[in-house]
Amino acid sequence: MLLVIDIGNTNITFGVFKEDDIVARFRMRTQSEKTSDEYGVFIVTVLKEFNIFADEVKDVIISSVVPDIMYSFTNGLRKYLKKEPMIVGPGIKTGIAIHTDNPLEVGADRIVDAVAGFKEYGGPIIIIDFGTATTYDVVTEKGVFVAAITSPGIRIIADALWKKTAKLPEVEIKKPASILAKNTTTSMQAGLVYGYIGQVKYIIEQIQKEMGQEMKVVATGGLGRVIIDSMEDDLIYDSELTLKGLKYIYEKNAKK
Repeated sequence: MLLVIDIGNTNITFGVFKEDDIVARFRMRTQSEKTSDEYGVFIVTVLKEFNIFADEVKDVIISSVVPDIMYSFTNGLRKYLKKEPMIVGPGIKTGIAIHTDNPLEVGADRIVDAVAGFKEYGGPIIIIDFGTATTYDVVTEKGVFVAAITSPGIRIIADALWKKTAKLPEVEIKKPASILAKNTTTSMQAGLVYGYIGQVKYIIEQIQKEMGQEMKVVATGGLGRVIIDSMEDDLIYDSELTLKGLKYIYEKNAKK
């Protein structure tokens, strides 16, 4: 079995593949103060809940945008799973050509999503990842990563709204029945969700305008389901896109 791990700014997402099937998926909060033992014990313990034992994990691959935790995290894997993880970074084969001003600036998570989006759905394609930040990545029909747009995630915007205003409460992020809100809660929900839908629609339209072509749009991550389900556009939501991308990259780099 293959353990794939995506370390984001807010959460660490784990997936276990048995051949082509995901047989386990779980998360933990990203916390830089954890020790290698805490990471290792957590992983081994949760795997057992899925009836997966450490010696059944044959390999591990990681993408990370949080350098501060990597020392403890990878040591936890070495100690408890007895594995040296493959890490997505410079020098690793992806099958995606990156044509930006500085390819080394492109985050590992974005590369992984681009690989999976192109592999699963073909190009040209826009891949949207609703994480701590919302990212829009553009891949051509030939598998070339040509542009990357980054905006604050909807959770960041929501947090700023209720933390920077004395009387506004914290509310659930969901689409209200109408934009014509009649109370504080639905007023905030309308502004957050409808406002974010407007951002997503405009960025997609502008990308396609400047690229000069219609493009497939695939979304993943966090609160993406809330936004995508609230839009009438023909968009695809794939909650497992990043995990699939890690598996594809692993297969391209694993020693035969």
